[in-house]
Amino acid sequence: MEQTIQNVVSMPRIGDKAPSFKAVTTQGDINFPEDYSGKWVILFSHPADFTPVCTSEFMTFATMEKQFEEANCKLVGLSVDGLYSHIAWLRTIKEKIEFKGMKNVEVTFPLIEDITMNVAKTYGMLQPGESTTKAVRAVFFIDPKGIIRTIIYYPLSLGRNFDELYRVLIALQTADEFGIATPADWRPGDDVIVPPAGSCGTAKDRMEGKEKDVKCYDWFFCTKPISKDEIMKKILKKK
Repeated sequence: MEQTIQNVVSMPRIGDKAPSFKAVTTQGDINFPEDYSGKWVILFSHPADFTPVCTSEFMTFATMEKQFEEANCKLVGLSVDGLYSHIAWLRTIKEKIEFKGMKNVEVTFPLIEDITMNVAKTYGMLQPGESTTKAVRAVFFIDPKGIIRTIIYYPLSLGRNFDELYRVLIALQTADEFGIATPADWRPGDDVIVPPAGSCGTAKDRMEGKEKDVKCYDWFFCTKPISKDEIMKKILKKK
């Protein structure tokens, strides 16, 4: 029994290659993550079709899909429900549901059928302490090389913050493009963190203000500005 539970909750880690799988989706068969080579992907799970929190999330993601697409990011959803349930639910969303001014929302990104729970188990989306029959609200950010870069987990009762999911995507891309890190609550246009000095001489130069546009609070904590326009121009050009 202990071995079974351990297998269910195991999950890939940040920096790992995203586990490969083939699946049936509402947009046809996919070979993941190989079909998305060269693009960022957000793979996310939800507990069940025809549930209110999930409905609000899918409407929000669908409304923001173009925004993610412009940042070279594809969306891929998953639940342990079957394909026909997925299709009926997404049709209901489009034809009947209105939420926060969103209506007639059509979900065009793929929603994976996972009635065997194989994908959910592989990605550690089943958390026995929460539910043994429903996936929690897991989010995996996977980069264009198929590497997992960020993992966020939410319980069944808590809807995700989609502004935060978009912020994470842009922050990851900014770090890659400019070789920097982002501080707490960073948004595009805020100052970024410069990597720590690699030598005493570099640290001394920074503290004396010899590096252009770099502001140091101490030798280990230095920032510099990068404009929102410069960031978004670089990122959107990559799509």
